[in-house]
This record gives sequence, structure tokens and C-alpha cells, in this order.
Amino acid sequence: MNKRQKTHLRTLGQFFLLLSPLLAILISLSAGSLELSWNRLFSILLHGSGKEIAEVIVWQIRLPRALLAGLVGAALSLSGVTFQAVLRNPLADPYLLGVSGGAALGAVAALTCGVQSPIVIPLAAFIGALTALSLVYLVAQAHTCSSHTLILAGVMVGSLAAALLLFLLWRAPADATRQAIFWLAGNLSLADPDWLSWGWLWVVSGFLLLWSQSLNLDLLTQGEETAADLGLHVGRTRLILFALAGALTACAVALAGLVGFVGLVIPHICRLLWGPGHRLLLPFSALLGSSFLIIADAIARSLYAPAEIPVGVVTAVLGAPFFLYLLRRKGGSL
Repeated sequence: MNKRQKTHLRTLGQFFLLLSPLLAILISLSAGSLELSWNRLFSILLHGSGKEIAEVIVWQIRLPRALLAGLVGAALSLSGVTFQAVLRNPLADPYLLGVSGGAALGAVAALTCGVQSPIVIPLAAFIGALTALSLVYLVAQAHTCSSHTLILAGVMVGSLAAALLLFLLWRAPADATRQAIFWLAGNLSLADPDWLSWGWLWVVSGFLLLWSQSLNLDLLTQGEETAADLGLHVGRTRLILFALAGALTACAVALAGLVGFVGLVIPHICRLLWGPGHRLLLPFSALLGSSFLIIADAIARSLYAPAEIPVGVVTAVLGAPFFLYLLRRKGGSL
């Protein structure tokens, strides 16, 4: 394959990627316990009155859920790209630094206290995630804030959060425990228009800020000394990127619970297809991550319909083999 053919193939892939979220949403709208043909689906979307059962399911249940899945997938993918660049570790993902543990602890604390509000639980998860993230950075900052120190601090904070989480589950009533476990496995069934509005604002703002740091991300992947020699203020830049990626992860966990492996797998696929430059890697990862989680959610709803399995189970089944492949490729070293 010559250079021109490779360029055309890459351009075709980019065009398909731009359309992939729309295609994924259409697949998600047609899938589930009530399967809809493409003709029926387009009829509902274009000419539906919104009064039939199928139309209510599409507009009020499946569409908000697909949009939520796209939002969470994009946020996790963007976080994964950023953490892998900042830590210079291809196995880094949004949950490596204790963010998920803090979010889970916050949400489960609210659930075990009897809170059922669809606003309070995500807010508690968000506060828990940002608290864990701040603690990790403060601990790492006291020890030169190197990449290895950040990872170790994240593991320790995550372990502490997991211990407190088990204690809360042990003390909680049976009903609250079941609800908490369902949330911890990844749950997209509680899509709410209010969540989508502020969630999309948060993620789009985070993407734009990260995209403005594309060159700095490229420099960090070359090593701290090289980046500093080229005039980059490494400590300040790492703090900014660390906070942005952590906030995006906190938003995703607050909205959908613990959905793993998206931030690990998607950046690697995009890096293999379109190279390491972050000006393209960030938007392409967001698009592919969005499409991936929408399809994963459709599988979760359809596999054992009318029952559904947590979407986190689907992403783990798809992502775990890829993680083992990366670990083997690195010779078993993180």
C-alpha cells in the first residue's frame, strides 16, 4: 500500500469516525426488549406523535440513555488519553489514581444513609471523586510529584476508599446494599435530562480546555526533562491536566457509576490508527469512546432482554483481554 492509499484510507476512517456516534445511537434506539426495525425507527423519529408506547420508549427512555452513554464514554476516553500522557504510562486509565474509589465511597455513603434523590447521589459521587483526587495530588506533591509517586498515591487512596466502602456495605440494610452494588457495576438506566444538560456542558468544556493543551501533552510524552528544556513549566502543566482529567472522570462516575476499561482501551486504538499527536488523538478518542459505550449499553440491554446486565460488565469483558495484552507487551511491568 503506497503513501497516497494510506492517506485516503486514513481520511475514510476519520469520516466514518465522525459518523460513528450517530450510527451507534440509531443502533441503541432499535435494540432492547422491544426490538424496532429500521423502517419503524425512522418513522418514529421523523413522523411520530409521541403517544404510542414504542415512541415513548424511544424518545423518553432510550434516547436520553444513549446520550448519557455517549457523554460518559467521551469523558472516560479523554481522561484516559490525558492520564497516559501525564504519567507516561500506557496502562494508565481514569480509575488508576483513586478517583473511582472516592466516587464510589461518596455515592454509597449517600445510598446507605437512605438518600434516593437523583441529584444528591451523583453530587455525592462527584464530591468523593474530587476529594480523592485532591488527596492523591497533595500526597504526591510532598514527594516531588513524579509519575510513579502519583500512581502509588492513587493506589493507596483507592485501597483506603475500598476499605471504607466495604465497611459501609457491611453496615447498610440489604436493599441499600443491592442498589449500591448495581450502581458500582455501572448503571446507565437512570438517565435524566437535568444530568445530561450539566454533564454535556462539563464534558465539552473539559474537552476544549484539554484540546488547548495538545502541544503540552505532546511535550510531556517526550519526558519531563525534554519538556522543561523546551520551555514547558512541567509542574504547573501537570497540575492543570491532572485536575481536568480527574474532573472529567468524576463527572463520568457520578453519572453512570464505575464503567471500567473505556479510558484504557479507546486511546490505544486511536493512537494505533491516527498516531500519537494529541490534536487529533483527543477528539478522535472522544468520538470513539462515545460510540463504544453506546454500543456496549445496547448489548447490555439486549443480551438477556427484558432483563439487563450492568454496562460495566460488558466493558470489562471487552477491555480486560486488551489490558492483559498491553501488560504482556510491556513485559509485565507497569
